[in-house]
Amino acid sequence: MKNLKLLQLLESVLGKGKQTSGNNIAFFSPFTSHYKPKLEIDINTDSNGQNPWHCWISDKKGRSIHSLFKQLNLSKDKFEKLGKIIERSKYRNLSTEITKNEEQIQLPEEFKPLWLKNNTPDYRNAIYYLQKRGITIFDIIRYRIGYAEDGLYSGKIIIPSYDENGQLNYFVSRAFYENDPYKHKNPKVSKDIIGFGMLINWNEPITLCEGAFDAITIKRNAIPLFGKQINPKLRMKIIEEGVKEINICLDNDAIINAKNIAKTFMGEGITVHLVKLDKQDPNELGYKKITEKIQDTYQFSFEEMMHMEINSLWK
Repeated sequence: MKNLKLLQLLESVLGKGKQTSGNNIAFFSPFTSHYKPKLEIDINTDSNGQNPWHCWISDKKGRSIHSLFKQLNLSKDKFEKLGKIIERSKYRNLSTEITKNEEQIQLPEEFKPLWLKNNTPDYRNAIYYLQKRGITIFDIIRYRIGYAEDGLYSGKIIIPSYDENGQLNYFVSRAFYENDPYKHKNPKVSKDIIGFGMLINWNEPITLCEGAFDAITIKRNAIPLFGKQINPKLRMKIIEEGVKEINICLDNDAIINAKNIAKTFMGEGITVHLVKLDKQDPNELGYKKITEKIQDTYQFSFEEMMHMEINSLWK
């Protein structure tokens, strides 16, 4: 079914459209001068929240109306109208899944805050472990880091994640004794969340990384994926907030994942920097070196992406 309100908004920006095939509507392109309508837009928002568009003359294209409006440098009210129109259809097919993923989560009962000094061996060893990883008392306070001395998470650092409303949405744990057979123990809930969302400023460049320790080391606007792939909620939030610049900072063994994430956001008109880490992750590099790497990384281009894809075919 066509989104008629979306069509009306597009026509207020681009002029009268002409139906072509399926749900595609063709408009005269604002990117070039041509006697035929060559800008085609699919006005049926798909299950991934996308409305692909393509100018067949200039070859400009994107996956959402938001990215089109961004390239046209439209006024804020157009973006607000767009958000109201497509909000329901954009999330319709994902709403059930997202609702299921918003499970109740609580910190372990044995959780003890590390910013409150204790004189036990476990407390001292937990602090020593964090210091070895470059984590300071200021990081402990900012990220509300704790530990457990008994229970299921005994001998483990516990790092919570809070959403933009200050609600706990996930936590990870890491053993601070090297002889612990279980280095990591995380809750059995969905990772379809926005890590450290309470600390993110969406008006500034963001950095995507793999783990909590990586994000804490990077410090500025860093979001842990808690893995190597971007989840639907985070992907939609980035697009929805109109983020202009992203640094992708995944480990060297996740270069294909990083490229795919880059491809997704470049299709939305977002500037992407693909940070190459070689053999060390951000936490191993430390704050100073990872900051230098991010600052020295040039904008990732479609040419580089194609070169990577061609090379991967020969491996």
